Amino acid sequence: HEENKTAANGCGKIRSGAQNGAALLALMEKTGYSMVQQNGQRKFGGPPPGWEGPPPPRGCEVFVGKIPRDMYEDELVPVFERAGKIYELRLMMEFSGKFIGVCVSLDNCRLFIGAIPKDKKKEEILNEMKKVTEGVVDVIVYPNATDKTKNRGFAFVEYESHRAAAMARRRLIPGTFQPWGHTIQVDWADPEKVVDEETMQRVKVLYVRNLMISTTEDKIKAEFNKFKPGVVERVKKLRDYAFVHFFHREDAVAAMSVMNGKCIDGASIEVTLAKPVNKESSWKQHFNGQISPSSENLLGFPNKEDGTQKSLGKPASLSVRLNGQHSPGSPEVERSTYPFFPGIKLTPVSMYSLKLNHFSSAVMHLDYFCHKNSWAPPEYCLYSTTSQDGKILLVYRVLISSIADDSQSYFMPEKLCTTVEDAKELAAQFTLLHL
Repeated sequence: HEENKTAANGCGKIRSGAQNGAALLALMEKTGYSMVQQNGQRKFGGPPPGWEGPPPPRGCEVFVGKIPRDMYEDELVPVFERAGKIYELRLMMEFSGKFIGVCVSLDNCRLFIGAIPKDKKKEEILNEMKKVTEGVVDVIVYPNATDKTKNRGFAFVEYESHRAAAMARRRLIPGTFQPWGHTIQVDWADPEKVVDEETMQRVKVLYVRNLMISTTEDKIKAEFNKFKPGVVERVKKLRDYAFVHFFHREDAVAAMSVMNGKCIDGASIEVTLAKPVNKESSWKQHFNGQISPSSENLLGFPNKEDGTQKSLGKPASLSVRLNGQHSPGSPEVERSTYPFFPGIKLTPVSMYSLKLNHFSSAVMHLDYFCHKNSWAPPEYCLYSTTSQDGKILLVYRVLISSIADDSQSYFMPEKLCTTVEDAKELAAQFTLLHL
């Protein structure tokens, strides 16, 4: 083995790419074998020249590990030929080249700060950030959905420039800064979705945040109809925010100026024009694993400035299919298998230490999401009914419990499924949409 390597490499010197190519060409000319590269491996032979009949039966192939990374077929073939005629040799390749990603550079001046004590007010957070970072302009804090006297456990810090924000992020990330004895989380805030002015001029839907959980859609509709009866077409409420649809654009704009800052059921609401979303492109973004503020809004995930967590789970393709919103051109979530070779080292790992893109089902996303928010694991309760044609139809109700404040929330989709797996997946997706 070492003799062959030394002879081919010139006393052990590393060969250049040109030398490798020449050596492999010489091998093919000498042996008459072909060589094809595909799917991360290079195949030598299979069959060899002059081969007649079927391939060799099972039991004729061996696996060889620990091959030096700078050794190629011209050195390996002579070694293996000592044992007999080679039918095929497949060499697994490792490539260093990568595709580059290009996107618009964002002059982001806002940081997301997570794991903030929920009893801290805006002024306290602002003063704490000014102590350790420079260029702080403002702090944005949203009240808790169930208790308006508390915050949601995170805030957004606005800086005077991108450089100031970048320096602050570098200062805060190492974990040396622990306000109020807490280790905080720091990341860039997602930028707001930019919608062209022409599109925004046609919007006749208002986005209303900071509502009480107990406030009903009928109450919201009645409040927005007060300044001019009959202008509201419909209201869609999700937890503590809602979308108010108007028949006419001018009424929506007028209602926004009148209702912003008004009090409904004891909560001071914020009202803005809702940003329209391209549904098909948003689903494609989710299939590609790219959560954007626009797609979050479509699915009931407001972006971070709408007062929810920094990032949420991506919906699985099942829910898209069940809801009839699957786009024919949408690529599926990439799933691959790789050979498990003897000698590969395995390391025990917790699923909660992984990233969201390692999960492809809503059930796993919901479990992950609950853990990250220090909630109890989701509890699923299965119910059934019988359709008119005698089919058993199933639906799950999901219970989400907060360990911190002992609050509980129940979620149940409005669609029934024919299999347990589909019912559980849809229930998990429905829950994620409404959290």
